[in-house]
Amino acid sequence: MTTRPSSTSSSSSSSSSSSNVDAQLAKGAEHLYTRTPLLHSAPLSDLVGKPVYLKMDAFQASGSFKDRGMSHLCATYYHEGTKELVSSSGGNAGLAVATVGKKLGMPVSVIVPDTTKPVVLAKLRSLGATVTVHGHNWNAADTYARALVDDDHNHSEQPHHPRCQYVSPYDNPLLWTGHSTLVDELCEQLRVAQQSQQETEKELPKLATIIVSVGGGGLLCGVLEGCTRRQIHTTTHILTCETEGAACFQQSYTQKHCITLPGIDSIATSLGATSCTPIAVDRATAYPGGVTAGTCTDTEAIEACVQFARDHRVLVEPACGAALAMVYSPRLRQQYLTTTTSTDDDDDRPIVIEVCGGSGVDLDLLHGWKTEYLASSS
Repeated sequence: MTTRPSSTSSSSSSSSSSSNVDAQLAKGAEHLYTRTPLLHSAPLSDLVGKPVYLKMDAFQASGSFKDRGMSHLCATYYHEGTKELVSSSGGNAGLAVATVGKKLGMPVSVIVPDTTKPVVLAKLRSLGATVTVHGHNWNAADTYARALVDDDHNHSEQPHHPRCQYVSPYDNPLLWTGHSTLVDELCEQLRVAQQSQQETEKELPKLATIIVSVGGGGLLCGVLEGCTRRQIHTTTHILTCETEGAACFQQSYTQKHCITLPGIDSIATSLGATSCTPIAVDRATAYPGGVTAGTCTDTEAIEACVQFARDHRVLVEPACGAALAMVYSPRLRQQYLTTTTSTDDDDDRPIVIEVCGGSGVDLDLLHGWKTEYLASSS
C-alpha cells in the first residue's frame, strides 16, 4: 500500500515551520474547507475570569474540523492521479472524506464499525459514499479498509500509480498540516481582536492556552505544528482533553510511549481510537510551551454539550464536549486551568477552545444523553 509513513514525519513541523507563514497546501485545497469564525464567549469568560474565544470548526461543511486536513490530503492525492478514496471511520473522518471527495469528483468508500450512529450512516450515504459496516470498533474497520486498498494495489496494472488510496482518520502528515490552518486563522483573528490594545501589525498575538480534544492525535499534531510555524510555541500552552474511557493519548503521554487501550468505554465514540499516533506523543513531549493532558468523565462532557447549546445555540458531540468541559466544569477548571494559565492580575491573554464539532449529534441524541447521564447524576 502506498502511503506516507508517519514514522518519518516527526520533524515535518520543524522543516516547514521556520517562519511565520500560512500552511502550504495542495492546489485548490483552501477552497475545500471553511474559514471558521473566532468568537468571544462572554459566558465562558465569566467562568474563567479572562477572555475565552471559541474557534468554531463545528461550522465546517461536514460538521467537524476534519475538513481541514482532509482537504489538503485528498487534494494532494487528486493531483497525484488517485481515482478513489477508501477510509475507515467512526463518523467524522468519513464524513469529511465524503464531503471533500464529492467536491473533487472522487468516489469514496467508508468502512465503519457497528457502533456508528444511524445519523452518521445516513449522512455518509447522502453524500454518495459507499458505506460498509465491519467490526465492533474502529480498529477492526481500519484493518479491513487497509486490506481493501492493499488488494487493489496488488492487482493494479500500474503499481506506482494506484487507482485508490487509503485515507487515515488521523495518522498522516498531510492531515496534520491541513489541521494546522486553524492556528493560522486564529492568530490572524486574534490580532484583529487585539488591535484595540494598540498591538502593532508585526507583533505576535497574545494567547495563553489552546484547549483541544484528542482522539487519535491528528488534531493535536496540527495544532502543535501550527503554533510552531506561527512562532507562538514558546508562550502558548496546550491543554488536551479526553473522556476517561477513551484516554489513549493521556496515558501514552504520561508514560512517554504509545499504549493501546483494551477497548473504548465512553459515550464519546469520536474519540474512539484505542491508540494514538506516536508522533502526537513525540511532538507534545518536545513542545516548548508545554502540554497538559487532561481527562473528564462522560457526564462532564455531556454537561458541557448541554450548557454550550444553551449558551451559544450550537450542538456538538461529547468528543467536543470534552474540551468545553475544561471550562464548564468547576472541578476541571480548578484542576487544570489554574495550573496552566497565569493568575497574574495583568495577564489578560485569552484562552482559545477548539470547538471541533462533530456530526453524530442532533436534538434527540442530546436530549437522550441529558436524560441518561445528567438525570442519574443529580
